[in-house]
Amino acid sequence: MAITLTNAAAKHVANFLEKRGKGIGLRLGVRTSGCSGMAYKLEFVDQLNEDDLSFESGGIKVIVDAKSLPYLDGMELDFAREGLTEGFRFNNPNVKDQCGCGESFNV
Repeated sequence: MAITLTNAAAKHVANFLEKRGKGIGLRLGVRTSGCSGMAYKLEFVDQLNEDDLSFESGGIKVIVDAKSLPYLDGMELDFAREGLTEGFRFNNPNVKDQCGCGESFNV
């Protein structure tokens, strides 16, 4: 089981953690939301919870709670800029369908 970051995503997270001045890594998870059922959640982590699992990718600690891992296992997180738009891209092999706006998915 693993979650990876592309070089671009790892660099973006590292820069943000440095500017933030604290934090041990990036938390990835899922929550019930949207028209397709689930949505991703991202947050910076200052301390681990009991049920957290940790992966290292590109020098960044990626933290996932045990309930979210089955939905995220094998995912690659990317960061891209296109014109004036920038943001994370979730390359998740578990996704079976997603809504038209790209905000939610189901497995």
